Amino acid sequence: MTGRSFTRRNFLRGAGGIAVGLPFLESMSTARASHQGQALRYLQFMHVQGTLVDEWAPSGSAQAMQLSNILSPLEPVRDEIIVVSNVSNPVAYEFGVNGHVDSGRTIFTCAANSGNNNLANGPSIDQVLRHQVYPAGQPTGVIPTLLMGTWFRRSRPGRYIHCWNLDGSPADLPYERPDELFTRIFGNVPTPEDDNPITAKKLRYRKSVLDSVMDQYHHLQSDASNLGKESRARIADHLDSIREHEQRVFGDKADCDIPDMPGPSTIPHGGAADPDGEGIDITIGALVSAWRQMVDLYAIAIQCDMVRFGGVTFQAAGERIRLTGSYEYEGQVIHEFDDANVLGRTGALGCSHEYWHQFTDNGQNTQMRMHLHLMMREIAYFLKKLDDPTHADENGRTILENSLVSISTESGDGRHNDPVRELTGIFHAFTGANGRLRTGQIVDGQAEGLDVYNTILQQGFGLDFKMGPADRPVETVGVVLP
Repeated sequence: MTGRSFTRRNFLRGAGGIAVGLPFLESMSTARASHQGQALRYLQFMHVQGTLVDEWAPSGSAQAMQLSNILSPLEPVRDEIIVVSNVSNPVAYEFGVNGHVDSGRTIFTCAANSGNNNLANGPSIDQVLRHQVYPAGQPTGVIPTLLMGTWFRRSRPGRYIHCWNLDGSPADLPYERPDELFTRIFGNVPTPEDDNPITAKKLRYRKSVLDSVMDQYHHLQSDASNLGKESRARIADHLDSIREHEQRVFGDKADCDIPDMPGPSTIPHGGAADPDGEGIDITIGALVSAWRQMVDLYAIAIQCDMVRFGGVTFQAAGERIRLTGSYEYEGQVIHEFDDANVLGRTGALGCSHEYWHQFTDNGQNTQMRMHLHLMMREIAYFLKKLDDPTHADENGRTILENSLVSISTESGDGRHNDPVRELTGIFHAFTGANGRLRTGQIVDGQAEGLDVYNTILQQGFGLDFKMGPADRPVETVGVVLP
C-alpha cells in the first residue's frame, strides 16, 4: 500500500477478521463536486416517550431557527438541521395495541402495523435508501446496518427496533453494550480460554485489535508509504484513540460507569431488563456514560467509512426508568433527577414515563421538560461528533452536513386520553444531506410522515420509488426542499 494508491476507503487488516478503518487523509482523493463521489449515509435517531408538540409549531409556513428551551442543546448544529413540525402518522393508531409501540414501529415506515410484534408492515426509509442507492451492496468493509443505543424495555421489538428491511424484518438487532459494539466494528481479539471471568477480562484488556496490524502501521509511518507528515500524525492519533476506547471498554469497572453483568431484575445491560414491567433504577451517570462510550465508537466507525446506515435509540419507546442524579448543562447543575420521590410512587408508577401521563396543557410540565432536554443534549453530543471539521469529507463538508440524519420520537405529547392527538404532530428534524434538504429553519409540514419521506426520496434524491400503498398519490412537501 502506498500513498498514491490511497482512496477514501482504506483499512488495516489483521487476524480473525479484524479491520481498522483509516480516517480521511489529505493524501486521498479531494473531489469537490456537490454530490459526486460522496458516500450516502442515513442515520436515524429515536428518543423516548414523545415531546411537547407546541414547542415546535411555527407561526407561519417557515421561520428562522429559534430553538426552544428543550431544543437549546442543538444550538451548536442549528444551521445543519431543519425542524419539521405538524407531521402526523395516522397509521400508528389504526391497529391500537399500544400507542408507544405502534408509533415506535411505524415512525420510519409509515406503514400500518400488521399485528406481528416481530415484523413491520413495510421498510423504513433508511433501508429504502440503502437498497436503492446500493442495489449490489455497499463496499467491502462497510457494516450493512448498525444499530445501537440505550434501551431497557423489551416487551415488544417495536419499542427498540426502528430499522426494517424491505420485507419488514429487523435490519439488525441493536447493540447496547460498549464491548459488543466495539467487537462488531473492529473485530474480535482471540484470547486464551479461562474459566475465571476476571482473569479472562484482564487478558482481553492487555490485548488489542491493533496488535495484528502493527506491521502495516509501521509501513504507513515510513518514507515508503509516500504519506506526508500530517497524514502520518493523523493515523497515529487515530490508532491512539481506538486503543484508548478499547481500554475503557474492556478495562476495569472503575474505567467507566457501566453496571456489572446481569442479575435478572436490577441491571440495565443484558439479561432480563425492565422486570415485570416495573422499570429500573439508574443514575444519570450510568445512563450517560454507557451512551457516550458507544457514541464515541459509532462516530469513529462513521468517520472511517465503516458504517453508512444505522439507527440509534436513546431509551426505548414507552421507557420506564427511575432516574436519579445531578444534571449538568454548560457547566452548571440545572436539575436534580429523583423520579420516584418526585412522583411519590414505587415501581412503574415511580418512573419518568408517568410525567408524560401527567402532562397538562397549561402546566409547567417541568420534569417532562428536563427529561426531554437531557435527551436532546445526548443527541447533540452525537451530532457534534459528526460535525467535527477535522473529519471532513472529500467535498470539504463535515460528515453531518453530507449525511441525512433524522430525529424523531414515538408520540406527540402526553395526551394519552386522545390517541389521535397523541400521535399527531410528531416531532421530526433532519440534516441537509449535502444540500438536498433545506436547513437552518423551522417549517410547518402540514403533512403525513409518508409524504415527507416520499418527498425526500423522490425530490431530494431523485429516486423512482414510493413508500406506502401503490394507489396512494404522493403529496410533495415542498417546505423541506431547498
